[in-house]
Amino acid sequence: MFQKISNSWTLVKASARVLRADKELVIFPILSSIGTLVVTLTFFLPTILAGAFDTLFSQRSQIMGFIVLFFFYLAQYLVIFFANTALVGAALIRLRGGDPTVGDGLRIAFSRFGAIVGYALIAATVGIILKTLSEKSKGLGRAIISLIGFAWNIATFLVVPVLAVENVGPIEAIKRSVQLLKKTWGEQIAGNLGMGAFFGLVTFLILLIGIPATFLTLAATETVWLALLVGMVFVFALVISGLISSTLNGVYTAAVYLYAVEGRSEGFFDPKLVESAFRSLK
Repeated sequence: MFQKISNSWTLVKASARVLRADKELVIFPILSSIGTLVVTLTFFLPTILAGAFDTLFSQRSQIMGFIVLFFFYLAQYLVIFFANTALVGAALIRLRGGDPTVGDGLRIAFSRFGAIVGYALIAATVGIILKTLSEKSKGLGRAIISLIGFAWNIATFLVVPVLAVENVGPIEAIKRSVQLLKKTWGEQIAGNLGMGAFFGLVTFLILLIGIPATFLTLAATETVWLALLVGMVFVFALVISGLISSTLNGVYTAAVYLYAVEGRSEGFFDPKLVESAFRSLK
């Protein structure tokens, strides 16, 4: 257990070294967050304000509800994959010894826009199907659907860097991701989960300190605005933690891809650490 915690911390530090070299990489998760918020407000705020949300997803209007949900998924995935492709593309430039800019990342993403749209269509379709099956299933059936979703996430783990680097379409990118997974067993998954666990702990600590601090401030000062200010400080800390987490995950995905296809991790990552992310299937 302590070894896993140590490895997770090492991964965070290695990814952080890349982020320190290119602090502008965090702009891509910011753009992604803003984009997904805009998409959410565009799709659901007018519907809620019109009081038509329940009607849209009622039994009589279920088909229309699924259509709206599909395009919502599509728009969300398009924003997320576009930003992630820009992030991973820029990170790969740094890992190969270059000095990327935000413009470089955006240029890479725009050059692969058609493939990103295609992959977003596939992901939205898979998402709708899994959501529908999950809602109609219970107990063991729902657990199986969750495992299928987990398997999909594993199979598509390296799709974004493939889209960023290789001139292939979305279906070929998925096949390529699966090929890399089959070629070398992805404890990249363990690395990703480890990094997620690390930032999950950070989030827990922020909440553990922030919630009591906010209420104690209110109780001690009886000043609502001051308590709100304290609360906003911790909310801001949560946002920053989330942005850093997203950026470091993108950087690590780029490093794993680079090692998978070229057998190198450059100077930011310990070669043995990245190599442990791939263990050949016997």
